[in-house]
Amino acid sequence: MNYSFDFSGVLEYWPQFLHGVWLTVQLSFGATVMGFVLGTLCAMARGARSRWLTAPAGIYVESIRNTPLLVQVFLFYFGFANVGLPMPATVAAVITLTINVGAYTTEIMRAGIESVQPGQIEAAECLGMSRAQIYWHVILQPAMERVYPALTSQFILLMLATSITSQISAEELTAVANLVQSMTYRAFETYIVAAVFYLILSLLMRAGFWLFGLLIFPRRRKLGTPV
Repeated sequence: MNYSFDFSGVLEYWPQFLHGVWLTVQLSFGATVMGFVLGTLCAMARGARSRWLTAPAGIYVESIRNTPLLVQVFLFYFGFANVGLPMPATVAAVITLTINVGAYTTEIMRAGIESVQPGQIEAAECLGMSRAQIYWHVILQPAMERVYPALTSQFILLMLATSITSQISAEELTAVANLVQSMTYRAFETYIVAAVFYLILSLLMRAGFWLFGLLIFPRRRKLGTPV
């Protein structure tokens, strides 16, 4: 086997790669923020006493977590187009990624919420705190602090999962790599470049979440364990 690597032809397409990286960042950021909000609300619903809240949230989580992301992407992009509700590939990608990561965030946040001791809630009630104050200060903030490492890992996996949206022509990094490979016929070099970009994005996200943890968790900052 005699193969000579040549990156010169591939690197000529660096503007396209940067465009793909930028769209990957946009997809990841949008889905992370909206998925976290959706997952937190569903985690609260799953812990509610009303079956009108727990049942729909449970069906949503189990349906999403037990079906492939690629099938979900096809369902939103091709399925909705067939019933007269077409949407751009980027919009379908954001919606699908949000719904997907929201289901996993639900279970992560639910574990954090269930880790809060009932005695802490009773103590807050004795202090006269409102239900909203109890939920925010006694339940949600400590819960998020405890599961923050799991959340950060899940959101980094989400960024890597954006590559699946290349199957519906969302022009993110993998889609750009596929296009460059088809024009240069340098598969090794093209996907090595794409892999390096994904690695850099993962490291930057991990550093960003670490800094964010320093900012929002004072207790962890004092202990030196923000993530």
